Amino acid sequence: MQWAETFLIISVMMIAVMGPSVVIAVLGYAVIKALSRNPSAASKIFMAMVIMLIFVEAISIIAILIVFQLFGK
Repeated sequence: MQWAETFLIISVMMIAVMGPSVVIAVLGYAVIKALSRNPSAASKIFMAMVIMLIFVEAISIIAILIVFQLFGK
């Protein structure tokens, strides 16, 4: 029973961490592509990127806290 519970916790943690990680990678790719097309809009693109990264990191932290709350003993 303990191995199954440990596997479940690790699986949920992987999903909670990999989801935002993929979003950050896609966001980085999109920002680099946007900057290569229009370098004069760098300040606007950078501000939007920072705001999106803040929201993605907040979602990641909340997901990890929920996992700890659900599976903590």
